[in-house]
Amino acid sequence: MEIAVVGPLEFTLGFQLAGVENLYNPSDDEEMAEILRNLLNQAEVGVVVVDNFDLMRLPERLRLQLSESITPTVLGIGTEEDNTLRESIKSALGVDLWK
Repeated sequence: MEIAVVGPLEFTLGFQLAGVENLYNPSDDEEMAEILRNLLNQAEVGVVVVDNFDLMRLPERLRLQLSESITPTVLGIGTEEDNTLRESIKSALGVDLWK
């Protein structure tokens, strides 16, 4: 399984330095949504990492689809506190690791 990272160059650069090769730098929100829809249908992608800020700007229907996706698992990360990662782990494992 591969990792894909979607976001601005500043966001994906660290992942590139860590050796991740599937990097996508969309120029606008529509291109971001299209890339994420395509990644949902790629069997070789197991994890998709997206900046929380960009994730929250997507249409609600797509955000719901991304949050319910098991394979690939979509992780929103960023500087703002968010329970997306916690809920994804809880959904995948069936247990809340923070308790």
